[in-house]
Amino acid sequence: MDRYSNFGHLKTFEVEGVDFRIRWRAGDSGIAVLSIHGGDIEPGTSQIADAIAGDDHSFYALEGIKTAGNRALHITSTAFDEPTALEIVCFSEIIISIHGCAAIVPVVHIGGRDFELRERIQSRLSAAGFHAACCADPHFEGVNQANICNLCGRGMGVQMEISRGLRVQMFRDLTPAGRNYPTDVFHSFVQMIRNAIEPFGSLFRESEPEDATD
Repeated sequence: MDRYSNFGHLKTFEVEGVDFRIRWRAGDSGIAVLSIHGGDIEPGTSQIADAIAGDDHSFYALEGIKTAGNRALHITSTAFDEPTALEIVCFSEIIISIHGCAAIVPVVHIGGRDFELRERIQSRLSAAGFHAACCADPHFEGVNQANICNLCGRGMGVQMEISRGLRVQMFRDLTPAGRNYPTDVFHSFVQMIRNAIEPFGSLFRESEPEDATD
């Protein structure tokens, strides 16, 4: 088995709690941060997404926990249909989808249909010394409307492809144990993204309707 075509296909062959697990929590900001290739599928992405979400934004991760062969759990962003993820996405206004790519050069490719937000994130990361590129590479641009990052209420989100070279700098190492020890690079990266999205979360909170009263 090379790759699964969707979540139903994956569940036919893999066991939740043994081969993969799903973690999530709901926030109240209208923003959700996803790691659909978490755990040992694309190591480090779960921890990055979890930290960006913090206590205020929604968080979701599907994590590979197999002893080997976790890459088989990779469902493409345009086919990812796990029900909890879709529910979180449908109730969110902005999606930040965190991915990992294999490049050794420390770089983050920023894609998605929300061009304003992705340029804002690029600006913050670049100012902090990260190599951040709003990419035109079709492998990373994430502009397909079916991409899970674009299925939110506004129909446009952000996809971030973080190279292995950069993720290595964010942790003691990329083993499951090493990922428990984030570095200053990790904390700086997370804070820059939280700073970039914070005004949007405040906007959506303010725009929520008040509870009806008699």
